[in-house]
Amino acid sequence: MFAAHVVVVVTAALNALSAGMDLAGSRFVLANAEANGVPLRWVPVLGGLKGAAALGLLAGLAGLTWLWVAAAAGLLVFFAGAVVVHARAGTWSTAPAPACFLALAATSLWLALAG
Repeated sequence: MFAAHVVVVVTAALNALSAGMDLAGSRFVLANAEANGVPLRWVPVLGGLKGAAALGLLAGLAGLTWLWVAAAAGLLVFFAGAVVVHARAGTWSTAPAPACFLALAATSLWLALAG
């Protein structure tokens, strides 16, 4: 179970960091959103979703397994959408980031379901 905890904590930490950058209005985040055709008013909302999911993953480790599953599934859908947005916009230089987050979300969900 140690490996599962490491994966989930890393996934939560990276999403919390990303959420913080979104909520702070980081120049990189705003430029990336603009390059991908994402309205800038969505950035704080997307950051809030990532932050909530990070908390859900950690709550799952504390025993609320259903919240772990919900948070991981939400991140899976979120980052699958992000990969599609990057592909449609043709922004291949920044596409690996959401792909890595997608892989972490999928792994976290698998670990939650494997229990």
